[in-house]
Amino acid sequence: MKHGVAFRKFSRTMSHRDLMLRNLVTSLFEHQRIRTTLPKALDTARLAEKIITMGKKADPGSHTRAANFLLKPIALKNLFETFSKRYAERPGGYTRVLKLGNRQGDNAPQAVLELVDNPEDLRWEMTARAVGWEIVQNKIAKEKLSTVVTGGAQEAKDILEAEQRIEYGEKGGLLRPKTRWNVQKLLRFRGAEALEELSGKAAEHADKLLATPVALKAMFDKKKEKDARNFAPRTIAGQKLVGETRSVLDLAQGDLGYQRKAPSNILTMQKAFRLKSVKRPAV
Repeated sequence: MKHGVAFRKFSRTMSHRDLMLRNLVTSLFEHQRIRTTLPKALDTARLAEKIITMGKKADPGSHTRAANFLLKPIALKNLFETFSKRYAERPGGYTRVLKLGNRQGDNAPQAVLELVDNPEDLRWEMTARAVGWEIVQNKIAKEKLSTVVTGGAQEAKDILEAEQRIEYGEKGGLLRPKTRWNVQKLLRFRGAEALEELSGKAAEHADKLLATPVALKAMFDKKKEKDARNFAPRTIAGQKLVGETRSVLDLAQGDLGYQRKAPSNILTMQKAFRLKSVKRPAV
């Protein structure tokens, strides 16, 4: 039985492996986001969590150990001046690993390793877009399109405040459970201004969703005045527009895909064809 085996070997010697992980942690603290392979990202995240916990102590011993580990002064400065204040109330979970598929060439799994709550947080942007999309989708189902285009998603802040009070697994609310859970995780350890910022980003994305079809129609009408042979722009296969109720899989399959329910006129024609093709017994 192997004891004390904490990290992967990476087919390297111990000195080479340690220097590689130190370099990755230093780059993470310098840029707050790096892109590498998935196994390296997982081991780098474990080390980065320990170094940030060390920086939160802010005693001379922790400062010396962190200075001996990190390879650049800018990383050490960010650790004790920025990250220690940002994660003062957070008990752990300072990093996030996002998978990016496989790399072209050697087919190695890729990932993005980033520090949570950084100025360019990917999960923050993704959640804001998801909130804006779902608000617009629900408004289109209940109100007229002209009213939705005029109003946008101005009530995003009130919706997020209500979603924060819903417990995990509890039914109700406007957002999907996964989106609600992401909103609650993002706003848990941020300040009071985080709710205002997230609602503003969601409303901005909702306005963009509503303005895109209008802008495309204006461009098409302008081109049609110059050349009548111009056709309307076609959507990409799998692109789901605002107000679309079909799944993305059905959209990607197109006209060749399986139709769940055929129109009534086609059903009538098929039934009539089957009646004509039935052979009646001779009398």
